[in-house]
Amino acid sequence: MTQKYLKIGHRGAKGHLAENTIESITKALEYHVDGIEIDVHRCATGELVVFHDFTLDRMTNGTGEMAAHSFEALRKLKIDTYYQIPTLEEVLNLLCNSCLLNIELKGKNTAEGTVQIIKDAVKGKKWSYNNIIVSSFQHHELEHVFKHDKNILLGVLTKANMDEALEFAKTVNAVAIHPNVALVTRSNVKRVQELGYSVNVWTANEKATIERMKKYGVDGIISDYPDRL
Repeated sequence: MTQKYLKIGHRGAKGHLAENTIESITKALEYHVDGIEIDVHRCATGELVVFHDFTLDRMTNGTGEMAAHSFEALRKLKIDTYYQIPTLEEVLNLLCNSCLLNIELKGKNTAEGTVQIIKDAVKGKKWSYNNIIVSSFQHHELEHVFKHDKNILLGVLTKANMDEALEFAKTVNAVAIHPNVALVTRSNVKRVQELGYSVNVWTANEKATIERMKKYGVDGIISDYPDRL
């Protein structure tokens, strides 16, 4: 019997359309994903926007630090000459609890705003807590989420050390470890799962890598090409 695993689109369908855009997320949904992974930053005027980099230069026709720009200024920019930077609320409204949403806290001071947006969505019955997971490399951001709302599911990102991720996961009652595929072995997947955590790996794009992750029995695979999952 083939083990069920979550098929998660990385920044939407990053391999097909400009990452972290409404259009990219919509494309991922066309591939019948179980979940979407996005990144959030807090801009100068406080809004939470969906964007990966700390600077605007790679992805947009703007330049400089993301956090130094107002929301109004960011909205005027174009990603790949066409797409707009969305807000976290816009992504939540688009998906409306239809699949898992993995919100990665990428920028500084993103925890409290994210918690409030999630609380409002759950209170308005647009989302349920069990369909959202908040992840980060930044431990203090996850600590803030845990402090403000213990109902929110947490995932600890790591690209260097599974044991350190596990140690920290205990302190915030995390439910998942999100390791880079280069860290993953059959034995450490089993060990992490036996400790009660899900293992959602990133970023598996090549067919051979995806097949290896499936054989190792991971709980979720995050991919730029969700159609390959």
